[in-house]
Amino acid sequence: LLNFFYAIVLSLILSFLVKITYIKVGKSLNDKSYFSDTFIPLALITTLVITVIKFSLALSLGLVGALSIVRFRAAIKEPEELVYLFLIIAIGLGCGANQLAITTVGIIFALILIVIYSGYMKNSRKNIEDNINLGVIIDQDISDTQINNLITEIKKVSSELKFISMSRTENNTTINFDVKPKKFEKLSILSGQIKK
Repeated sequence: LLNFFYAIVLSLILSFLVKITYIKVGKSLNDKSYFSDTFIPLALITTLVITVIKFSLALSLGLVGALSIVRFRAAIKEPEELVYLFLIIAIGLGCGANQLAITTVGIIFALILIVIYSGYMKNSRKNIEDNINLGVIIDQDISDTQINNLITEIKKVSSELKFISMSRTENNTTINFDVKPKKFEKLSILSGQIKK
């Protein structure tokens, strides 16, 4: 009972740390606080289940059968959410198996990596904040020369230009660029040049 109490308390603390980390540094567009409300109960339930079945081969085989019937059906829209769910399940498995030290070190190490990576991504994103996605849709199939002229005009008003994609049909040409304008005011000039 004492070991189970330690496992439950540690599971609660670690899942709460994962929840706080997810709310603070997660890049999910969904409601982060609503999604993370499941973290603590999921960790506690996983800890309880693993604690109960670890002493019985029959129960563990029964769990495999039960899991094949009752599948996890949460609407996961972003891969990041899956990472956090796996962290929570790892907490439950580790604490339920009474591997408290390894679980604590592993989860804290993972959270530190997530925070560092999130800070790195935030800094690298600052460099591309001034970029805009420019989509040019022309209601006719234009020649390669006209496309080169278009690119030349865009280069005049931008400091960086990255070709993303192009699709052409008999009556439509769509071209996408990532553009870093020298001045945003020049975009209206560019619009006029494209129309010409």
